[in-house]
Amino acid sequence: MLKVAVNKNDGKAPMEHEEWLTVDGLLSDTVVVRTDRWGVAHIQGETARDVFFAQGFVVARERLFQLDWWRRRALGLTAEVLGPDYVERDRASRLFLYRGDMEREWAAYPQGTREAVTAFVAGINEWVERTWRDPGLLSPEFEALGHTPSYWAPADIVRARSHGVYGNLESELTRALTVREFGVPTERVRQPLAPDTDIAVPVGLDLNVLDDKVLDTYRLAMGPVGGTAVARHGLDGSNNWAVSGTKTRSGRPIVANDPHRAVTLPSLRYLIHLTCPEFDVIGAGEPVLPGVSIGHNGAVGFGLTIWPADQEDLYVYELDPNDPMRYRYGDGYEAFTVIEEDIPVRDAGPQHVRLMFTRHGPVICHRPESGTAFAARLAWLEEGMAPYLGSIGYLRARTAEEFEAALADWGGPSVNQAFATVDGDIGLLPRARVPHRPNWDGLFPVPGDGRYEWDGFRRPEDMPRMVNPARGWVGSANQMNLEEFDEWRPVPVGYEWPASFRMTRIAEVLEPAVDLDQTDMAALQNDYLSPPAEHVCALLPEDADSELAVQLLRGWDGRMDTNSPAAFLFEQWTKCELRQAVFAIAIQDLVDPSRRAQALERVTRDDSFLGDFGSEMAVISRMERESPQLLRKTLLSTLTATADRLTKEHGAVHTWSYGRHRTVQLRHIAASLIGDERWTQLRTLPKAGNSETVGAAGFDASGRQTMGSSVRLIIDVGEWDYTIAANTPGQSGDPRSEHFADLYERWAADEYFPLPYSSSAVEAQTVRRLHLTPAEHEQPFHHTMQVSIGAQDGSA
Repeated sequence: MLKVAVNKNDGKAPMEHEEWLTVDGLLSDTVVVRTDRWGVAHIQGETARDVFFAQGFVVARERLFQLDWWRRRALGLTAEVLGPDYVERDRASRLFLYRGDMEREWAAYPQGTREAVTAFVAGINEWVERTWRDPGLLSPEFEALGHTPSYWAPADIVRARSHGVYGNLESELTRALTVREFGVPTERVRQPLAPDTDIAVPVGLDLNVLDDKVLDTYRLAMGPVGGTAVARHGLDGSNNWAVSGTKTRSGRPIVANDPHRAVTLPSLRYLIHLTCPEFDVIGAGEPVLPGVSIGHNGAVGFGLTIWPADQEDLYVYELDPNDPMRYRYGDGYEAFTVIEEDIPVRDAGPQHVRLMFTRHGPVICHRPESGTAFAARLAWLEEGMAPYLGSIGYLRARTAEEFEAALADWGGPSVNQAFATVDGDIGLLPRARVPHRPNWDGLFPVPGDGRYEWDGFRRPEDMPRMVNPARGWVGSANQMNLEEFDEWRPVPVGYEWPASFRMTRIAEVLEPAVDLDQTDMAALQNDYLSPPAEHVCALLPEDADSELAVQLLRGWDGRMDTNSPAAFLFEQWTKCELRQAVFAIAIQDLVDPSRRAQALERVTRDDSFLGDFGSEMAVISRMERESPQLLRKTLLSTLTATADRLTKEHGAVHTWSYGRHRTVQLRHIAASLIGDERWTQLRTLPKAGNSETVGAAGFDASGRQTMGSSVRLIIDVGEWDYTIAANTPGQSGDPRSEHFADLYERWAADEYFPLPYSSSAVEAQTVRRLHLTPAEHEQPFHHTMQVSIGAQDGSA
């Protein structure tokens, strides 16, 4: 059943807070911000500039610490707050800023982007300035850390790049180390490739110069502030689909999107509504960016998932034996480009740091003692690649053709864009700036001496497209989907993709369905059936004399529900005993006995949200074909071992439950910096799902959820007021706000709330109204007051 929160005061007018604020010389006319009962701001202005300014102002008012910390992390300014221990972290961050020509950078985005960003930043700065005058406006994180927010520059938003969703440097290095230590066959077990291709070490690459510490600076820059430099494996996942009106009860298309990112406090996403004569758009985006990237504009509904194109390469350099500040290129040596900067440090003087670059990109490891250096070639440091900022281009799109045209210059991150229009069109458009590698495949690091150079980027027309397919639906879940585009001539995009379990389940539901509605879409977004669980449990024997653990899994429906003991057993079994056993079998003839333990540790390592159950499933499927008796024996022995272990650790089977050991417990992004992990921590709740279910959830080693749906949208294309959404834990980042965590338990219970669009629908849900007025306009009030909207007798 679809669970949508409704107005608790149906039939009565909500109490409304009315507020007027004067903005000195920055607006062309008054902007009205109506905030609904779920904390979503609906902004209406006379120009696009005015609404983007108001967006910056409103987001800063609700999420200023999150914005300020995003900026400090990206620009390398955390030591100014946290002290000398963070200088190296700031130096790492500065390596990954855009440092090219700013005029060309702005020109690389859709028309109007510079104006939108400039207005948005002006809105942020207006609120920042108010907090300087009245520190009581600051949320408590600032007092806890003892700092104040800074002014922004428009360039800050486009120079910052490390907040995007990227990959491949880690896998290049891991693949190289695995091949060096255990051989190509073992690497094939660790990471299946799609499409399948030869694994060959590039000519000229000396694998012996590589080790795991080569990427420490990269990891430091890309990881959370206060965290440890650890490997970043896998990708953040997402689901999206668009269903044609031929398959829906209403005859209208439906778009559904639930991007899976870090589950954070405050939320990674911010829902907002922007209305002006140029566009009327509502949906979700990252709070640090103007516009929205997921939502609708009254003509087109749109949602995205990550499309794992390979946009990174690790280059290895031979240093000049007579001068370690030069590296071999061609027949000679080139000098590193050196930039020297001062990093402000709290309670100390500025720290002088040196940043080094090659012609390919930032130097992330420099080892004069061994005569080697390493640099990262990153498509996302090219012009026009600030993550998600390209979404400005489709705010005004009114048709399928206009939406596709707006994606022509999309750079990053690499995404599958699903859309549907009021004209009835649906489509899926994977878009990315993919390097053209003329003489290698991007699977390994390569020498940086000129033999391996990118030859530009793939053209937009090289990318696949699927518009109005006969089956009546499109969708993606980060899976390898190149084969789905029948009219597309494949070009190399990448070879590393998450397993297709989520997409298998989505297709299983959508393909035969008719008369679909929002209830069906919500059920699918929160579907916890595990396709690998169905498959693996079906391989267990059916005889009635089987032990209790076998009976438990044979009688289970495969759903990773919170109250399920079978789900807990299956997760523990497949992630521990079974995983170790099947991989040990897979590599036993590939690795010398003296190295098998190390090889097993390498192929079973699972540091990612999405995990690599795809690799495990590939081994199980091969055993199913080639050695079914051995597989049966392995399944039974490992399941028995798992059941015995869990009984000793957790008691009798009837006391087990998945949700007791898989939970969501949101912790504030400032908690570790403040030194109190429980600071504003929300209460622990059980969490269903795992990395293989459509309702995806990723957990850390303790069982606490770290990844999942950062926001959920279901868009009724054409009847826009029927759009529903979910966000967690709330729209505000200020712990003092009523909207700080008001959506948390609804989100955890798979509930939605309405996302009103028409002016009348918005008005019916409005609980707060803000007027931002230019100084030259006369305002009736200059203070906050409360009035009752809609009541005839003045009563609330």
